[in-house]
Amino acid sequence: MNESELEQFEAQIRARLEELKEQSALANESQSIVELDQQAVGRLSRMDALQNQAMAKAQQANRDLEARGLLAALIRIKDGEFGHCEDCGDEIRAGRLNLNLAASKCVSCASV
Repeated sequence: MNESELEQFEAQIRARLEELKEQSALANESQSIVELDQQAVGRLSRMDALQNQAMAKAQQANRDLEARGLLAALIRIKDGEFGHCEDCGDEIRAGRLNLNLAASKCVSCASV
């Protein structure tokens, strides 16, 4: 992988990290504690609110997981290891990296 390709991947990773940060900021309110409102419709509306809160927390956990993978990819770029499988050392194809910027294994090693 040449320097230009690495720079493009790094820019894509940084842009995705920024998107994740913005999404997390927008979702903060959805994860807040569900208040018991006696004036609301009743138990069903509270159950809906609790379910929405649980979904928001699960989405945040997915964003956090993706962000950790992307940060690890930035470290691999810095260390000159990005684009090489962490198991066998073979080159990870650009198509795979375009689909998953945080990919650290080639298709063969990832499918084992």
